[in-house]
Amino acid sequence: MRRTTRFLAGFTLSAIAPIAVFAQTAPQTVQGEAVPPVVIDPAPVVVPKPAPVKPAPKPAPAPKKKAFSDGLKPGQYVWEKRASAAKDLRIIAVIDIQRIYVFDGDTLVAFSTMSSGKKGHPTPTGTFKILQKNVDHKSNIYSNAPMPYMQRLTWDGIALHAGHIPGYAASHGCLRLPLPFAKALYGVTKMDQVVTVLADLSTPAPPPEPEPVPEAKPELKVEPVAMPEPEQKPEDNPSAPEATTPKA
Repeated sequence: MRRTTRFLAGFTLSAIAPIAVFAQTAPQTVQGEAVPPVVIDPAPVVVPKPAPVKPAPKPAPAPKKKAFSDGLKPGQYVWEKRASAAKDLRIIAVIDIQRIYVFDGDTLVAFSTMSSGKKGHPTPTGTFKILQKNVDHKSNIYSNAPMPYMQRLTWDGIALHAGHIPGYAASHGCLRLPLPFAKALYGVTKMDQVVTVLADLSTPAPPPEPEPVPEAKPELKVEPVAMPEPEQKPEDNPSAPEATTPKA
């Protein structure tokens, strides 16, 4: 009896399972018409692709500096002839473009090519004064090298003078000028003339150093002193009456 029950139970379970499966897949009917089963496909999963990594942009090359051009070739200059300067001259040298300018007040009257100090012997920048002038100067540092129309700016060897102008910085620190320009400049400058040397055109000119003010010395007041008159003796004045001695 137990075996029969187990057998029937097993048969019943095994028989029910296919029926359940059949019920899930069997087409449904609506008013006698078969309705196909609805199959819903799962939406595809779209995985975004990583954005391509762009290489870092190369740094832009530094803009090339435009060559300065005023029409002058090495050794050339422009000088406007004038009877005399209306105002105090201003002399400005610019190392970057190897030019020197002469102004009469605010009017440009002359400019020239020049040659400043080469590497290892740079020309100092700043405001200087002409300390010494010599038409036929010889260098006491560089084997008596000629320095015609020398105008000294410092006591350690920096000066304006005539010399070779190759078109670039080539001196030992001085400002070389074409010979005719150096001669003309020598003729219009004076002692203590201010000369400004700039590194480039974008650098403002430094203000001149203030003149030292001499210390005021106290005034010495000398008061007149009354001197006693010297006592005169009769012999010193012959016109005076002769003194008589009363007789007893």
